[in-house]
Amino acid sequence: MPRILVVDDDRDTCRFIEEVLAAPDRVFELATASDRAVALARSERFDLLICDINLNSSLNGLDVLRAFKSGNSGGQVLLISGFGTLQTAIEAVRAGAFDYISKPFDIDEVKKTVQRALEQTTGHSIARTPPVDQPAGELIGRTPGMLAVYKQIARAADSVVPVLIIGESGTGKELVARALHRNSQRAAHPFVAINCGAIAETLLESELFGHTRGAFTGAMADTKGIFEQAQGGTVFLDEVGETSSALQVKLLRVLEEGEVRPVGARRPVKVDNRVVAATNRDLERAIAEQQFRADLYYRLSVIVIRLPPLRERRDDIPLLVSAFLRAAWKRAGRQVELSPGALDVLLAYDWPGNVRQLENTIERIVLFSRGSVVAPDDLPIVLENVRRDTPPGLFEDLPSLEEVERRYFEHVLRAVGRNRTRAADVLGIDRRTLYRMADRYGIKLSDDPDK
Repeated sequence: MPRILVVDDDRDTCRFIEEVLAAPDRVFELATASDRAVALARSERFDLLICDINLNSSLNGLDVLRAFKSGNSGGQVLLISGFGTLQTAIEAVRAGAFDYISKPFDIDEVKKTVQRALEQTTGHSIARTPPVDQPAGELIGRTPGMLAVYKQIARAADSVVPVLIIGESGTGKELVARALHRNSQRAAHPFVAINCGAIAETLLESELFGHTRGAFTGAMADTKGIFEQAQGGTVFLDEVGETSSALQVKLLRVLEEGEVRPVGARRPVKVDNRVVAATNRDLERAIAEQQFRADLYYRLSVIVIRLPPLRERRDDIPLLVSAFLRAAWKRAGRQVELSPGALDVLLAYDWPGNVRQLENTIERIVLFSRGSVVAPDDLPIVLENVRRDTPPGLFEDLPSLEEVERRYFEHVLRAVGRNRTRAADVLGIDRRTLYRMADRYGIKLSDDPDK
């Protein structure tokens, strides 16, 4: 678990930084005194130091940085800069700071910078993903959307009423169905799944309800359908929205009467199942267009669980990547890591095929990568547009000194309301030098002569 040391004279600032950056897998240590910060930095292991440059003591942020580096050679440092001086900012980078954060905070920028800094603690070429060795068939995710799904599963598991799972293709609808069964009182009985959209209409009725010997050409013996096969257990009807109107009537009878009639049979057969259905279609729209029966929909949707698409829970991507990488390593017999840039591309992609597409992509990366570390250019061609459109700076590990100067120059201008005289005073330069720096960085100064 990443350990983060936060140092600032103001305890409220320390707590604010902790609150902004809080995550289930992060541990924070706060220090408001520079001597305590130095002692902690030298005696304990931390992955990241976030420290104000200007501390109200004999030791400043650079002193804490040097102490931190002496005891945490693989750790990264983010320095917080109010005004300070340009020279201090440059000295900080030369001393090994990963970056610096200007006050007031841009929270989104701080989060991104901290994530990139933590990625570097395992080396400049390896992206840091949370260690996840999840059993096959388990749902993975810690985002609010997935936590809501877990709560719904927990509440619905012991119920006997039907459940309708709604989600785009590849979001993990069958995993939800299996989780419902595994945590129910029917767990000791069979779980039988069928994809209603993958079987021809002429065969689907027989697969669902079974058939008798001689019911049709090739029916050589009595055969049980999945409702009988899953007696006492759970039937999972995937892509239920693809069934015909005639078959929907028969499914409705199963739900209402608890019985099926095998093809060719004279009498129905009693069944005891819990039905879980899934669809990637908008069934309410299908009802309006007379493509799905309203009465069947109401029977199936007593409990509805909606799965978020992957693009709406991007913070789960590192967890998923970690789990899929480890599974792929075992199958391929080789270990492949992602560079920070490669992980950035995976985070930026919209994943129209959702979790299934991500899993297949990771499998392909492990099988076909040219080395042990995957760079952005090594990713599949489907991600080409993401590589091209992502800002170049997203893949950079450390800012150049010129970039540090430019960002600090812009920060000072904003802080003094773009007043040229005050900016020159803060930077410790004359106005002529200020004009040259503005021209060098392509930054427009105010047209107001009084500024």
